[in-house]
Amino acid sequence: MPTPLPEALAEVRAALTDVDRLVRAVGAGRRRGARPRWRRVELRPVDLKAGRRLQVVEHTETGATTRNLEPADVAGAVDVLLTEPFGNWHVETLEQTLQIRVTKKGEAQVHRAATSRRTVAPSALHAHDRIKPRLIEPDDPLFTVLGADADKRRQVDAFLRLLEPVVRRLDAAPLRVVDLGCGNAYLTMAAHRYLSNRRGGVRTVGVELREDLVARSAERAAAVGLDGLSFVPGTIAQADPGLGGVDVVLALHACDTATDEALARAVRWRAPVVLAAPCCHRDLHRQLGAAPHPYGALTRQPILRERFADVLTDALRALLLRMVGYRVDVVEFIDSRHTPRNAMIRAVRTGAPPGPDVVREYTDLVEQWDVVPALARMLTPELAGLRLPPSAAALPR
Repeated sequence: MPTPLPEALAEVRAALTDVDRLVRAVGAGRRRGARPRWRRVELRPVDLKAGRRLQVVEHTETGATTRNLEPADVAGAVDVLLTEPFGNWHVETLEQTLQIRVTKKGEAQVHRAATSRRTVAPSALHAHDRIKPRLIEPDDPLFTVLGADADKRRQVDAFLRLLEPVVRRLDAAPLRVVDLGCGNAYLTMAAHRYLSNRRGGVRTVGVELREDLVARSAERAAAVGLDGLSFVPGTIAQADPGLGGVDVVLALHACDTATDEALARAVRWRAPVVLAAPCCHRDLHRQLGAAPHPYGALTRQPILRERFADVLTDALRALLLRMVGYRVDVVEFIDSRHTPRNAMIRAVRTGAPPGPDVVREYTDLVEQWDVVPALARMLTPELAGLRLPPSAAALPR
């Protein structure tokens, strides 16, 4: 039997404002002849350092906005949401699931069902929402010197979470780290700070072509007491870090084939750990001709051609690293909202020879697409023993 809409919405309001009993809620759809400001809204409690908050995520056609409401702001914000002409509300609490659908006549069809969540402690339901501790505290003087905003701090934290598990296994003392093409050195300094705090005995060298950036980075490092961190001017291909060996090679957003130069240096140094976040990918984009059948649709449109070249470049880089003795994964660096260049190539040296399937996969790709990756040209001596067919060998073009 239909329920008057104000009565049904009052029940929704009571559930949404009881943050300790609410599990999640979604408002979506639209009523006849009306359109809400948002395509969909989602509400749930989250446990922050400052206490429990009601998180509201408002989705539009082009994106989403997230707010964590103070207790005093919850009732007013919920009242605003309930004035929006959503056609459906789905609300889960510890005791029940409440579903409301607004009919064409403007009445509410209400369905209630007991929930199996009643035996679960509220704090346990939201334990996964607790903020992960930052690997470098947000109030670290390093971020002040770098002028790092919240997005930059998130990027730093995401990078360190990718670095930590592969470096943890290294027992080198001191740990020797080289960042090739370090630019403004945000991540160079963050890596050095984190690794020094965790294990001590770290020596890090940032290599950068621009001498003004080298001087500025050195000043910043000195200002926050980053002992053991230094910067040298030079190219990636000719860089001499002067460490007597390298344990970790970083190459973060080096442009085009500069990433390949960094990977080639890492291979020649036999570096145990390599992390590279590629930037622009022009080399294969220039080489791509007519796509082999039946893949014409992948390169016909300019934007798809550019994105495909990016994917093909990094796929071939990963295969080449496997062919010279590395275990490789390609992972998301950070959400694309923060940077569109969000892939990370993470490689750990095993020294194991490649299986025939890896070599065959690489050969098939370069033959089908008629390309020669820059990294293959740079690693010609290391690949010579694999006896690649002439069509897949890194011959000059």
